[in-house]
Amino acid sequence: EKELERARVVAPREIPGDVVTMNSVVRIRDLESGEETTYTLVFPADARIEVNRISVLSAIGTALIGYRVGDVIAWRVPSGMKRLKVEGILYQPEASGRYDL
Repeated sequence: EKELERARVVAPREIPGDVVTMNSVVRIRDLESGEETTYTLVFPADARIEVNRISVLSAIGTALIGYRVGDVIAWRVPSGMKRLKVEGILYQPEASGRYDL
């Protein structure tokens, strides 16, 4: 519910290029381990963790969508708090003129 409360609906052409959207390829860094990972945020039917395609409905997918480059995302997981930083967006459909995805 908290994620939905912070949501803001905007037209695809108005989305800044530094915002994580569906089908974005995003590079994140775990602030505790320093490990960097690149993920593609997809719909559940297209998720394949073995190739870093994560569902928007997964814990990390839900956490990422709508955040911007430079943002730090913190959320509670069974082992404690997880903190990730959005390091970059390698591809965002809207910034590439793809409004159909």
